[in-house]
Amino acid sequence: MKFGGTSVGKPERMRQVSELITRDQTPTIVVLSALSGTTNSLVDISQALAEGNKEAANEKINLLQNHYRQFVDQLLLQPATREKGHQVVTEHFDFLHIIGKISFSEALNKDILAQGELLSTRLFSLFLEENGIDHVLLPALEFMSIDQHEEPQLLMIRERLTRLIESHADKKLFITQGYICRNARGEVDNLKRGGSDYTASLVAAAVRAEVCEIWTDIDGMHNNDPRIVDRTLPVEQLSFDEAAELAYFGAKILHPTCIWPAQQENVPVKLLNTMQPDAVGTVIRQEAGSTGVKAVAAKDGITAIKIKSSRMLLAYGFLRKIFEVFEKYKTSIDMITTSEVAVAVTIDSDKFLKEIVQELQPFGTVEVESGQTIVSIVGNEIGQTEHVLEKLFTSIRNIPVTMVSFGGSPHNISLLIPASHKKEILQALNKGLFGL
Repeated sequence: MKFGGTSVGKPERMRQVSELITRDQTPTIVVLSALSGTTNSLVDISQALAEGNKEAANEKINLLQNHYRQFVDQLLLQPATREKGHQVVTEHFDFLHIIGKISFSEALNKDILAQGELLSTRLFSLFLEENGIDHVLLPALEFMSIDQHEEPQLLMIRERLTRLIESHADKKLFITQGYICRNARGEVDNLKRGGSDYTASLVAAAVRAEVCEIWTDIDGMHNNDPRIVDRTLPVEQLSFDEAAELAYFGAKILHPTCIWPAQQENVPVKLLNTMQPDAVGTVIRQEAGSTGVKAVAAKDGITAIKIKSSRMLLAYGFLRKIFEVFEKYKTSIDMITTSEVAVAVTIDSDKFLKEIVQELQPFGTVEVESGQTIVSIVGNEIGQTEHVLEKLFTSIRNIPVTMVSFGGSPHNISLLIPASHKKEILQALNKGLFGL
């Protein structure tokens, strides 16, 4: 069971989580994120230290520490455990103040970012202790690891985690940190943003769990973006492939990397709502459950690059040379379309855009269009489902489409549009495809 920042962000929410994890006697591993807002604050602290602004960093540290002191006073009611809670807070914030006096480095940055999960799990453990709930706090840094390519070492994670759990054979409830891990050098590191989902999926795969539950503040994956579209519906069942497409192309409820470990071990993933624990939510498993369109997702911050070359495009090895440029700068491609004289691709990071364009120019004329959005229509066998393509293109006939990608996956039709038309297209698709 994984609980995100909003699920543990207030003392009353932590109490609710304790009720959810003790509803039955099934052996359970609970993965917690940092309290909502904490990671952003730690990023700000780290940024201030990186810029050499120690005064600003100290102010931010003190502000965050006061928030945690108030949190402890509201969460822990017995004087003895409250005192322990304040000791935990003091210990972690003393550490932050000490780091502020050392020369800043990327390794120290990772240490700073790890404090949120370490704090939330230790405070939650004290709350469980105060309420007589038997459990073990498993330090993620003792089993969660990534290799030199920043990829999780699933076999090693399984081996270490199994050993830790077996050393507490009489226990049924385990609490651990999401997001944080150790890297190939043994240093504190992390699984990047959204990493708590990844932790939960890796843990579930490692112990071959019955189910991996991701608890958030939304009742499952919706068929469209509820922040933009008024009427949306939760999707009851998705296949791993459908869910992976939706997560990658913008569905915020699930981190894209989360699907792979669960899929490897065929562990169903359930997306559930902490605020409405009895809502059905969404289950993700091997089987799609049905055909046709399930959901629409949008991914912002996209840049389109078009290379036109009537002379070289059909030449042997031309596409390989194009892709090697993106590989050189570790920039992944989202969409690709080709014609006889041009190839167009999209990227979601413009970090090395200038260098990429420079290296592509010998191959032909290069055009760059930024400020784009990818809209993905996802579902099982959507291309073969009657009237889907007709409904899709009829509903967006007045919206300019820059690129269309279809056929690479039987579950996805992707459209590239100017970002300014995002709201319009999501609403049009909601009406045209779902009748909402």
